[in-house]
Amino acid sequence: MKNFILIFLVFLFTCSAQTSPQQTDSIVTEQINFRENTFDVVKVDLRKTPIKFFWKNKNGQLIRSLKNLKSVVESQNKELLFAMNAGMYQRDRNPQGLYIENGKTIKSLDTLQNRYGNFYLQPNGVFSITDQKAAVTPSLNFNKKNKKPEWATQSGPMLLINKKVHPAFKEGSSHLNIRNGVGVISEYEIVFVISQKEVNLFDFAMLFKERLNCTNALYLDGFVSRAYIPQLNRNDLDGDFGVMIGITQ
Repeated sequence: MKNFILIFLVFLFTCSAQTSPQQTDSIVTEQINFRENTFDVVKVDLRKTPIKFFWKNKNGQLIRSLKNLKSVVESQNKELLFAMNAGMYQRDRNPQGLYIENGKTIKSLDTLQNRYGNFYLQPNGVFSITDQKAAVTPSLNFNKKNKKPEWATQSGPMLLINKKVHPAFKEGSSHLNIRNGVGVISEYEIVFVISQKEVNLFDFAMLFKERLNCTNALYLDGFVSRAYIPQLNRNDLDGDFGVMIGITQ
């Protein structure tokens, strides 16, 4: 009898450790336990919910933080439902690579190779939205597959390329960081993820492959990563970024 009670209590704890999906008219949020880590997940259907990228306010000043982004959105009498940093940036907070905002190319595609850092770990990639359809594309293939996206941000490395984990990632790697990324489930369905604690790139990529059923996924950034997901009680309003992704209503 004692063994039965113990097993039952363990079962209850395991079930409670992972939240059930919470859905609004705009997004679906949940926390997923995977490989001894917990991840905050936001799923979006672009047919129902538009996504915007943010970098500067209407006065041309850098927004820089999720707190400032929230203030900008609220000044327009809107509500910020979700936001996170959207790729790597330079010291002056300019985008590291390609950045397209509302159809306008702010920064051109960076196709340099043999450089240091995660951004240049080939293949890197581009997350783009064109006519309410999403794509994560290796950078060297981007111009061949995309016509005129409304939104695009370049980062790296790719996490998944056609359902295959990036070849440079090693299972059991001790290179750990908080990480966030974006994956494409279908042309209309995308998923944003941020880890709650430090994780290696292999485990992060496997989450997109095995649990989220993504075909392609892109790493956005590491230890600087922040997210605002009020439905999951995640309110990272600090940070000092370049480009950010947001959903408003």
